[in-house]
Amino acid sequence: MHVFITGGTGLVGSAVVAELLTHDHDVTVLARSEASAAAVTAAGGTPLRGALSDLDAIREGAAATDGVIHLAFSNDFSSPEALAAGIAEETAALAAMGEALTGSDRPLVTVSGTPWIPGRASVETDPLPLEGPVAGRGRTVNAILELASKGVRSSSIRLPRTVHNEGHGGFAGLLTTIARDAGHSGYPGDGTQRWPAVHALDAALLFRLALESAPAGTTWHAVADEGDAVKDIAAVIGRRLGVPVGPVPVEQYGPIGAIFAMDQPSSSAYTRATLGWEPTHPALLADLELLEA
Repeated sequence: MHVFITGGTGLVGSAVVAELLTHDHDVTVLARSEASAAAVTAAGGTPLRGALSDLDAIREGAAATDGVIHLAFSNDFSSPEALAAGIAEETAALAAMGEALTGSDRPLVTVSGTPWIPGRASVETDPLPLEGPVAGRGRTVNAILELASKGVRSSSIRLPRTVHNEGHGGFAGLLTTIARDAGHSGYPGDGTQRWPAVHALDAALLFRLALESAPAGTTWHAVADEGDAVKDIAAVIGRRLGVPVGPVPVEQYGPIGAIFAMDQPSSSAYTRATLGWEPTHPALLADLELLEA
């Protein structure tokens, strides 16, 4: 299969590209810079120059291939306005890809986060939040899944709060960056809230499985660790960086502070049983032991 990928040079995307190439797929990757294009070529893929905002390039990539995996996002959480702009950019790009694939029965695999459900671990049938700072992403994913009625084999992979590889990535990666800058490994509240996690290489496998076989209109959870207590995450970070550990105000985390403070465990039991996905790479706390001071 010839696959078009957005976000193919990031932590998750580079793992997805490698997974697809290893299993005899060809990949074309959206590349917004010469450096990204060179990285794609070095990995064995074909770069298509353009940014997520370049809708002509997006349509070209989707129309010329056998399927699409969408991973790109601005990841600018510096303000509510920046986050909203990133969601709007992603929504326009996904709409363009959906238009290019309408009536083709080709796969379109998109991405979101696992939802938080009070009092229990979220499951694949739980709805995405349609209120709050990331509500726009939930509405966009729902619209893409509805393309199943228009001849698109659309599916959605829900990634947990931390997708990691060698201690880097996701919410845990943000905690690490903040700890390096502040000289203190912090966590909001009492730190008993739980965050789910998955290794990037395990997530990449699930993206391939969904691309190859997920039925239209379906949702899957790429969750390996159902939920690690945030204070345990911060404790490993603090020990590895050699800095003190303790609570900090939620406001320190900006517009995503409220999300940081939520207890949000998640299950992937249905995904494992149905698609045969089984994570095999290190869990988050073990992977954080690879951090360098």
